[in-house]
Amino acid sequence: MKLLNFTIIKLTVCLVFGILIGYYYPTSVLFILGFTLVSLFLVFISYLFARHQFQKNIWFGLSASITMISIGALTVQFHNQKNFQNHYSYQVSTNSDTLKTITFRIKEVLKPGTYHDKYIIDILAINNIKVSGKSLLNIEKDSVASTLLIDETFITRTLFKDLNKSLNPHQFNYKNYLEKQYIYHQLQLNSRELLRINSEEHTIFGLADNIRRHINNSLKSYHFNQNQGAIINALLLGQRQDISKEIYSDYTNAGAIHILAISGLHIGILLMLLNFVLIPLERFKYGKIIKTILLVCLLWSFAVIAGLSASVTRAVTMFSIITIALNLKRPTNIFNTLAISMFVILLFKPLFIFDVGFQLSYLAVFSIVTIDPHLYKLWQPKNYILNLYWHTFTVTVAAQIGIIPLSLYYFHQFPGLFFISNLIIIPFLGVILGFGIIVILLASLNLLPVFIADIFGNIISLMNTLMHWISNQEAFIFKEISFSLIYVFLTYLTIIACFRFSLKRNKKYLVFLLATVLLLQSSWIYNKLQLPSHEFIIFHKSRHSLLGNSSNNKAYFAHDLDSITALKDHIISNYMIGSGIKSIGKDSFRNAYQLKNKTLFIIDSLGLYNVKTLHPDYILLRQSPRINLDRLIDSLKPKHIIADGSNYKSYVNRWERICKKRKLPFHQTAKKGAFIIKY
Repeated sequence: MKLLNFTIIKLTVCLVFGILIGYYYPTSVLFILGFTLVSLFLVFISYLFARHQFQKNIWFGLSASITMISIGALTVQFHNQKNFQNHYSYQVSTNSDTLKTITFRIKEVLKPGTYHDKYIIDILAINNIKVSGKSLLNIEKDSVASTLLIDETFITRTLFKDLNKSLNPHQFNYKNYLEKQYIYHQLQLNSRELLRINSEEHTIFGLADNIRRHINNSLKSYHFNQNQGAIINALLLGQRQDISKEIYSDYTNAGAIHILAISGLHIGILLMLLNFVLIPLERFKYGKIIKTILLVCLLWSFAVIAGLSASVTRAVTMFSIITIALNLKRPTNIFNTLAISMFVILLFKPLFIFDVGFQLSYLAVFSIVTIDPHLYKLWQPKNYILNLYWHTFTVTVAAQIGIIPLSLYYFHQFPGLFFISNLIIIPFLGVILGFGIIVILLASLNLLPVFIADIFGNIISLMNTLMHWISNQEAFIFKEISFSLIYVFLTYLTIIACFRFSLKRNKKYLVFLLATVLLLQSSWIYNKLQLPSHEFIIFHKSRHSLLGNSSNNKAYFAHDLDSITALKDHIISNYMIGSGIKSIGKDSFRNAYQLKNKTLFIIDSLGLYNVKTLHPDYILLRQSPRINLDRLIDSLKPKHIIADGSNYKSYVNRWERICKKRKLPFHQTAKKGAFIIKY
């Protein structure tokens, strides 16, 4: 019995299963390491027994699967620096007020927020003790200070702070997202608190950043506008930080956001160009081997320059395997190639399994290679142009079938005109990318004619204009779709059943299809029954008050937001989508709410309340009322006091101390998040 009898696909599935176990049920590194060594020994023993037996048995396969699962769990723990004694977290405490002298190096530049520039940093030393680990750095925006560069090293004296958790229901959990990148703390600084120091150490990411900055500096002399420059950076350099919200929204609503993320399409075009340029090497002895090595090295060099994102890493790994197989004349199977690339990536980056781009890119490719051949066979026009557009359409539809359940789960919207944007852009994307590579190379060498730069800039602007027009067809954009995780699994199961039944129309697959549809309908009915029937929510909104009252599948909201802030804010829409509530109404603030057998009193900036009223269960303090809290507690005898985000921080801290002294429950939405009363 050979190990290859257990395909790489099965091993990859076991690895993924092990990674999930290692993440959700972490145990000590030594225990997992010991278990892995024992399971490897069992694999060896079962192999020795199995190879002398005429009939196959399950023991070798079972032990190999268990070993791969344990390797997956071990990989998660090995990549988590927090499991090792030199991690910076052993030197700090977020509850301590003692300032630490921290030395750190810029690792990655993130998209800036409203008030801060954001970076991922490597912690190098704390109080002159060498440490390791990553952290989030927030620098207050300053019109004078320049952006920090990758590989720059700084010293500062400050405190580590916990990551901000999500404070409202169904809000994106940024803390959880960062922890999946092994980031557990953050630093809040301004540029004046940083001392730059000279460092001899340079990383490959710093070199890649220098190349990108050289390219961008070269392009500046050709007067590309801000939007053109941002799209060039996204298409050719893998950097999307500078794309404006408007442009990003246009591409998202048009169903063409994948064009701005370097993926298999981009890498495939690059590989064809490089393969064509390096053909002369095949004339020499060992030329094919040299060509293969060069191709793989150039692909990975481009991946590093593009930032080694999940989609780039996946695409380059997959095409590297294809390149090696083709140039060495080895037979390739696209499913095995996909599995090998996933296997290799997850060994080095196990938590990529949680990356949305990683999930969508693999599902899209898998769906294309599985479904597209059958769609394409439905009609094969002889005209080249018709054939090109028909195949582009079938590929686009196949990809959408593969990613739509996951897209609905993560983004809660579906661009109905996705096929139009793809039919317009995809056939010309190869030309755009090839043209762009030439523009970048010539600009870097100061050999780019101005008229060529202008032509390329106009092409980018035309593409942006088309995406803007498509995104404005709002009737075809289906937004705020509530889609739970169970829907995702059942929808994929239904897609598989439909596909199998379309290939082989027999009773077995018909029963399978009908069963999946029945499960999907049952899940939808169950979710409808589980909608919150009666709950009152005090949301957290900095400097404002926002209340929600959900009753019988309808929610009423009262807030003091201005019209512009209310339009941009997603707290209400996140709650509506996550709860599955469709109907919404406006409400005004009241002095009291009767929630069946529970009473909520609200005391605002006027500080007025009636001591003759019944004792309330809850008191909400909003807009920083000037009250004597001790007297209020003695008069009304509440069971719980809540302070929302509209209050001054000093007031809230004082109220918290009083409630703690009197052993009365106190809820501060800025720390504990939204307060929900179910009734």
